[in-house]
Amino acid sequence: MPCPELVRAPVATIIFGGNAITKEQILRVELDFHEGDTLTLADLPARLEANRSRLFNLQLFHAVVVQSSCTGTGLIIVFGVQERWYTFPVPILSLADRNLRSWLDRPDRGRRLDYGLHLTRSNFRGRNEQIIANLQLGFNRKYELFYEAPGLGRYRRIGVGVGGSFSQSRTLDYLTRADELVALRADAGFPIQRFYATAGVRFRHTVQFLTAFDASYHRERITDSVNYFNPNYYQGRTQREFLDLTLTSTRNQRNTFAYPLAGQFAQFRLTHRVFLDAVTPSFTTLRVKYARYLPLGHGLHYSAGLTGQARIARRLAYADSRALGYEDLVRGYDQYVIDGRHYGLLQQGISYRLLKPSPIKLESLDNPKINTIPLALYLNIFVDAGYVSAPGQRFQNRLPNRLLTAGGVGLHLVTYYDRVFTAEYTLNGLGQTGYFFRASFPI
Repeated sequence: MPCPELVRAPVATIIFGGNAITKEQILRVELDFHEGDTLTLADLPARLEANRSRLFNLQLFHAVVVQSSCTGTGLIIVFGVQERWYTFPVPILSLADRNLRSWLDRPDRGRRLDYGLHLTRSNFRGRNEQIIANLQLGFNRKYELFYEAPGLGRYRRIGVGVGGSFSQSRTLDYLTRADELVALRADAGFPIQRFYATAGVRFRHTVQFLTAFDASYHRERITDSVNYFNPNYYQGRTQREFLDLTLTSTRNQRNTFAYPLAGQFAQFRLTHRVFLDAVTPSFTTLRVKYARYLPLGHGLHYSAGLTGQARIARRLAYADSRALGYEDLVRGYDQYVIDGRHYGLLQQGISYRLLKPSPIKLESLDNPKINTIPLALYLNIFVDAGYVSAPGQRFQNRLPNRLLTAGGVGLHLVTYYDRVFTAEYTLNGLGQTGYFFRASFPI
């Protein structure tokens, strides 16, 4: 209901509905207006939509709606939310390799399986806190527990994160030869064991703007066999201890975090690693990522992502020389890894929505948090390019210091609880083609 003959009006009341678990204070601190503020009515629809988007991007709700009305005392604004299911015990049955292609290339792939339980409790205590626990057995063993509170206190601006992890692996990729990882398998024992504990503080400006500082202690040990076959794996050592000090700043202004179609994303990360043996030189890693998402009209959406990393060091162990093929990837080069100090990666794509039917309703389930499955299918055409700078390469590695290019077409399925599944056909710069399957949005 409009306010007659008014240009500006005060906010009399803000009401939240549907938040049976989520504390109201968690929602109020996300808004950029409060009771008593005066709003310009011409800008009110855009202002309400921006705040609705802030609540939705907490990733606590299936849907968020907002309505406003005018009374004699001012504006009444009502936010309605539909909460998600927050406890997910997920069985682990996964491949003990970087991706499906790498697993298929292993002669012992039948044994390279991990199993266990991954437990996530989101919105713990109704305060948007998160607990993650991993119990993983099988080929690789991992025991982990993490707690994340993005914001504490009345204004939810300061948060904390703590956790610990212990892992053991029956195989270790100890060398890169011909741009592929060479594995060492131990019939008894574990070629590598890792332990780390981490703690940090978060400075949370909004749900879209977060700065974090983390300090972590790491202890890693390899067998004598690993050191024999690659003395540079830990620079001649079989055990090392170090501290990582990391500063991360993230500005996430995408319309949705799962499959964005508009907005932008920027992240800056600076890590300084200090070894505790007083002999191994420390080094610094700088990583920057920027992505932009633009609606082109007629159902088309353009996305582009640029990632760069630089390492400043006198010398690096093999284990610290990872570049493309691990966390970042030129699509189509899935079977390869490219090691080096510095790299850049450009990814571009144009998406067209082929299908968005009505959500599937599971009539046998009464709980609205889990009985509705949304679906959307996109056709995507993409082009990637990357470059790794790596002086002094050996072992017939031909991909460092070379422009890597690839292009292809894919189908992206967006569904339940922000899950994105992709199937792609790619032609890379080596003239090789292949089908690849992923479980995340690539840009």
